[in-house]
Amino acid sequence: MAKKKKSKAKKNKKGPIKLNNREKTSLIGLIVLIILVVIILSVSCTREKRQTVVYESNTDEPQFVKEGTLYFLESETGDTIKTIAIEIADNNKDRAQGMMYRTSMADSQGMLFVYEQPKEQSFWNKNVPISLDILYVDANGEIGTIHKAVTPYSEKKIPSYGEAKFVVEVVGGFTDQYKIDKGDKISYIQE
Repeated sequence: MAKKKKSKAKKNKKGPIKLNNREKTSLIGLIVLIILVVIILSVSCTREKRQTVVYESNTDEPQFVKEGTLYFLESETGDTIKTIAIEIADNNKDRAQGMMYRTSMADSQGMLFVYEQPKEQSFWNKNVPISLDILYVDANGEIGTIHKAVTPYSEKKIPSYGEAKFVVEVVGGFTDQYKIDKGDKISYIQE
């Protein structure tokens, strides 16, 4: 009689993979970790989008609103050198806003800051994306100090070097272009 040989080859059974308790715990931990990462990234992205929207809404560029006319007058003759349309900042809110977030200004426009009493003034160009000429003017309308082409976004203090009741901001290069100097005067009409 012939003996049957026993086959040592194992049958390949397809079916569910059986995991021991340690492997099950590791797999559950990995799934929980992936879910947490997805939640954190989702919250982070939502927060960034929300902050971007708030930033954009706070930085909408203010539109120029003509509130008066300002005349630059030659110191000796009183002749008009240049006339511009002005916005007038004569309260704390308007003075604090100033030229912030404005990306352009025509040389026929400017901003006039008016204070109740003459005093030492100091401005800066934080959040102002354009270069400005800043003129400090005393209570008699005489220009005492001119700071030319002040750097955009600068937090450097720009002092008046004396008492000023008015401050005029015009586009950088304006005073050189129209030859406006210390000692010249301003006059304005509010509309």
